Amino acid sequence: MTNGTIILTGGAGFIGHHLLAQLNTLGVSNIIVVDNLNHPLKKQYLSQCKYVQYYDKSIFLHVLPALTNISAILHQGACSATTETNETYLQQNNVDYSVALLQYSIQHNIPFIYASSAAVYGNGALGFSDAINAYQPINGYAASKLRFDVYVTNLLQSTNPPINLIVGLRYFNVYGPGEAHKGFMSSVVGKFYQQYIHNSTIQLFEGSETIKRDFIYVSDVVDTVLFFLQSRNVASGIYNVGTGLAQSFTALASAFTQVYPNTVIETIPFPAQLKHKYQYYTQANISKLLALGHNPTFTSLCSGVHQYIHSITQHEPA
Repeated sequence: MTNGTIILTGGAGFIGHHLLAQLNTLGVSNIIVVDNLNHPLKKQYLSQCKYVQYYDKSIFLHVLPALTNISAILHQGACSATTETNETYLQQNNVDYSVALLQYSIQHNIPFIYASSAAVYGNGALGFSDAINAYQPINGYAASKLRFDVYVTNLLQSTNPPINLIVGLRYFNVYGPGEAHKGFMSSVVGKFYQQYIHNSTIQLFEGSETIKRDFIYVSDVVDTVLFFLQSRNVASGIYNVGTGLAQSFTALASAFTQVYPNTVIETIPFPAQLKHKYQYYTQANISKLLALGHNPTFTSLCSGVHQYIHSITQHEPA
C-alpha cells in the first residue's frame, strides 16, 4: 500500500483506531500515531494495534518538520464535541492545527486525507450536497470544521493549486464499537446500550419518528478512507461519506429491540438546550463519491446494530 510512513492523527480515537487496526490487517504498521491519551480506553485501543511511534498532539507540530519518508497524512484528530463553546480552543484544534498539517503535506507533496463533518450542513434546509455551498453550521464545532473546509476549497480553486492529493471527508452519523470514551458525544446506539444495561429501558425524544439521520457503520467509513489512500488518481476535493439513506430514531430503536426484545421504550421531552443546536435530519448526497467508482455495500442499520452490540458485550466494559 505504501513504502513510507503514514501519519495518523486521532489514531487512538473512535474512527482513528479502527483505521489503524484495518491498516494493520492489510499488513501496514509503519504508522506514526498522534493523539492524546486522556482516557484509559484510548490506551487500550492502541495496545491492540501496531505502529512505530506515538506522539502527543501537543508536541507533534514541533517534531513534524524533522520527519522524513512520510507517504500520507490521515488527519482524523479534532475536537469533536458539538457542545464545545470555547471558540479559541476550537480554532486552535480544528483549524490552525489542520492548516499546519496541510501546509506540511503541500511542501512535501504528500497525500492529505482529513475528517470533515456533515455538521457543516446544519439543519439541512439547503440540502446535503458536497457539490454546492449548502452550509448552515448551528454550533461552534460545525463552524470550525467549515472554516477549514473553506480554507481547503479556496486553496484548491486558487490560481496555483497544490499538486498533492487533498481530500476532505464529510462524515455523517458514524456509529460502532470503540466509542465508549466519548461519553455524551457517543452515538445514539451507544447511548441506547448504556441506558439498557442500566435498567432495560431506552429513551426516545418526543417526535423521534421524524428525527432522521444518515447512520453509517464505522467499518464503512474506514473502507472509504482506505479507498482514497489507495486510489491516487482521484481528484482532490471534499466528499460526503454516508449511506445516502436517512433513518429515524424510532427505526434505530426497533433495530435495538431486535437484539434485546425485553427493552422498554420510554418517551421523554426533547431537551430545551438542544432545540436550536440539533440536526433533526441528515441524508448524504453521495453522488460525487459514487462517481469515483467507490460503490460499497453499506452495512444495514439492523446488521450494524447487531455487530455493534455483539462487539461491546464481548470486548468493552459496560
